[in-house]
Amino acid sequence: MATNALVNEVSDADFQNDVLGSDIPVLVDFWAPWCGPCRMVAPVVDEVATKFEGRVKVLKLNVDDNPKSASDYGVRSIPTLLIFKDGKVADTVVGAVPASTLSSTLEKYLD
Repeated sequence: MATNALVNEVSDADFQNDVLGSDIPVLVDFWAPWCGPCRMVAPVVDEVATKFEGRVKVLKLNVDDNPKSASDYGVRSIPTLLIFKDGKVADTVVGAVPASTLSSTLEKYLD
């Protein structure tokens, strides 16, 4: 569940429009409610959403409810954070990482 108003849920149905069609970079957090490390990374995702507000769109995708997108992008372990730019995967971060790691990875894709 998204706890930060800047972090929204995305589904298989709206992935094309919300992620691939975005005019700014998109961070997608592939997660599941039963995943401990996913709960650990959630506050980091919230922090990054606040830090990059207006410059990066931050979305969460529940892999149990939306298996197609996870499968399409080869997500085999969660949490997996994919950074999309111009409709393509630009980078991948796997596992619970600190906010500094995620921020520095995202900064590479900002114009």
